[in-house]
Amino acid sequence: MTTRRIVVVSSGLSTPSSTRQLADRLAADAAELLRERGVDVEVRTFELRDLAHDITNNLLMGFAPPKLEEALDAVSKADGLIAVTPIFSTSYAGLFKSFIDVIDTQALTDLPVLIGATGGTPRHSLAIDYAIRPLFTYLHAIPVTTGVYAATSDWGDGGDGVRSLPDRIFRGAKEFADLVERTDRSERVNDPFALDRPAGHLIGGLAGE
Repeated sequence: MTTRRIVVVSSGLSTPSSTRQLADRLAADAAELLRERGVDVEVRTFELRDLAHDITNNLLMGFAPPKLEEALDAVSKADGLIAVTPIFSTSYAGLFKSFIDVIDTQALTDLPVLIGATGGTPRHSLAIDYAIRPLFTYLHAIPVTTGVYAATSDWGDGGDGVRSLPDRIFRGAKEFADLVERTDRSERVNDPFALDRPAGHLIGGLAGE
């Protein structure tokens, strides 16, 4: 059985972190959906605050220390990426962007991505579509249609209605699981030319459902 590798990146700065909480819930729903379909899943989670010094050193010196190299290698070989950031000043966190900046420019090609974000007020939810989604699209990743934003007030949501946080988490996780299930990315990732393949084999599959 082929194992689907999901990497979770959380750039929350506090402990405990609502950003990490959202990341864990997205990963749990996606993994459960895949396992229900008979797909073996391996989930690895990286807290960027634990890598902050290494990321800075890499930006300054061009060298990734072992812990950062482990995270970068995991992302490059993943079948899916769940990326969650707090929203500061209407955009993603600087630590989140710095991590993206040290990833090889070809490493995210054809990679299904589920975007999550957290913030104090619902009005910052648009940052997913005007700031974060274009970042991954530029890097030739495949962000799923549903991005999941969690405001402070969402954590007290009772879960009723189609716009509740649990519903949005499930919807985003399902779209993500659909892409991760059918991708053959990890089987091609060792071929330096294979990632030039167009993403139509993924998107076309969803359109045919």
